Amino acid sequence: MKKSIFNIIAISTLIFSSITLSAQTPGILTFSFQPVAKSPCYTGSRNVLAVWIQSNSGTFIKSKIRNAGGSTADHLPNWAVNSGGTAGNCMSASCNVTDATTGATLSSFTPKTIYWDGKDVLGASNGTIVPDGIYKVTIQETWNHGTGSTAISSYTFTKGPAIDSQTLAGDANFSNIQLDWNPGIASVSESTSQNPEIVIYPNPTSGIFNINYTKVNSILVLNTLGVVVYNEKVNQGNNGSSSIDLTNFANGIYFINVSNENGSSNYKVILNK
Repeated sequence: MKKSIFNIIAISTLIFSSITLSAQTPGILTFSFQPVAKSPCYTGSRNVLAVWIQSNSGTFIKSKIRNAGGSTADHLPNWAVNSGGTAGNCMSASCNVTDATTGATLSSFTPKTIYWDGKDVLGASNGTIVPDGIYKVTIQETWNHGTGSTAISSYTFTKGPAIDSQTLAGDANFSNIQLDWNPGIASVSESTSQNPEIVIYPNPTSGIFNINYTKVNSILVLNTLGVVVYNEKVNQGNNGSSSIDLTNFANGIYFINVSNENGSSNYKVILNK
């Protein structure tokens, strides 16, 4: 009898553990940083940059930024290898840039923000939501042909049902680092649905920002903890605008959710007073 009870407990524990390990919480990662200006660069302030998502063990998940050119194709070796290519050519078609912002060598050191939808990639297609666990955002930047003119940094976070919000210490290469994993948010694209639609300006904002909307009947503003800090009901039968004041709230990232009877869309605004 005791043996049967122990077997039941063991089986139950195994089943529970399997369910826990296979959890795939949807959500959005928002990661912002400021590359520190370097000198001398290739010419002027030219630099190359890659940002990507990895598992905690270093397995490639998804690229988010790849900026480089023909003459700088060998200067993002870590990203190139991790994304499926070779160290000598980050411009190779073998490097996976699905869902990434790509472009030529950068001409300045400007703030960057990436969003990750919690999914991997399947070749040229967006994949499926990855299992919950520890992941990392990795940045690689190179600003000259010298071997010492490159930097790579990784920042870990936990993808799961709990919010992971971190303001991270900067260093000589990257500053103003903010990382926010927000479970349950389906998207922060510039429109996740045909209806409703909005335009937000200015963004970033120093406190007050405006929303021009079409076919909206509800506007919510949430902080990174998921707390509603603003709630407005509007007439979806008309186009309109609203002015929202976040002056009394802390700097950071806020999410704008607009909805009507057909669905909802999510947007992002940065408060920087």
